[in-house]
Order: sequence, then C-alpha cells, then structure tokens
Amino acid sequence: MEPDEMEPEEIAEALADVAGTVVRSLVDRRGMSFTTASTLGRLEREGPARLTALAVAEGVAQPSMTQLVQRLENQGLATRVSDPGDGRVTLVAITEAGREVLAERRRERNARLVRRLAALSEDERRDLSSAMRIALPLVRRIVDESAGPGGHQDDSA
Repeated sequence: MEPDEMEPEEIAEALADVAGTVVRSLVDRRGMSFTTASTLGRLEREGPARLTALAVAEGVAQPSMTQLVQRLENQGLATRVSDPGDGRVTLVAITEAGREVLAERRRERNARLVRRLAALSEDERRDLSSAMRIALPLVRRIVDESAGPGGHQDDSA
C-alpha cells in the first residue's frame, strides 16, 4: 500500500465526514426541514408515491409522514392523486409550486457553496475539482450498488 492510501474503514469514515459536513453547512433550515426537502426531492425524482412507501424511504413513521404530507398539501407543494393502475389507491405527487421551491432552494444552496469555494486558492480549487471528478462517479456507483429492492439503501445511520 502506498503511504497516502487509506484503508476502507478510513475511506468510509472520511466519506461520511465529508457528506455530513457539507449537508450541515449547506442546508437552509429557515423554511423547510431536511426530511421535508428530501421527501419533495424524492417525489420530483421518482414521481408519485404511496404515503407508506414515502415513510419507509425517508425513514420516518407513517403518522409522521402523514402529517408532513398534510403540511405540504396545505402549502400547495404536494397533492394527492389517484393511482392510474388502481383507482382505489391514493398517491402523493409534487406540484409545480413544489418544483419551484426545490429549484429555488438548489439555486440558493449552490450560490452559498460558490461563495465558500471562492475563499480557496486557485490550487485548492483545482485539487478539489480533480478530486470531485474522480470521487463523484465512484461514490454514485457505490450508492447505486448498495441500494436494495425499490431503490432503498440497505444501511441506515
């Protein structure tokens, strides 16, 4: 092993540390909880879903997801729709207003990150850029391969 290589446990710890640090520093807590934003993002990416499936995917109890969806409906960010495959089933879907809120949050998050990156030297930005080009596809592959049936992660913590 090369002197600068890390053991798998060290890589795992570093990835978790980077992810946690970035999420904590970039999350805008002013108007929406992480679970709320994550649920809206899931609906945007994956389309309408059953409330029970959303609760499982987001790792919350069904009564909590029911309350969250009711708040999203009251805010006009989500709506309930009939399942085209089974009219007896109700699905939760993101609204156009929900999509707009997510897009604005992403723009603001990216602007905050760009401002923070500006504090780095040119060499540091180049190093980070190189690291991201290498790490991002690998991390995506690891995450995709670790997803179990239905796209849910096998692990939680």
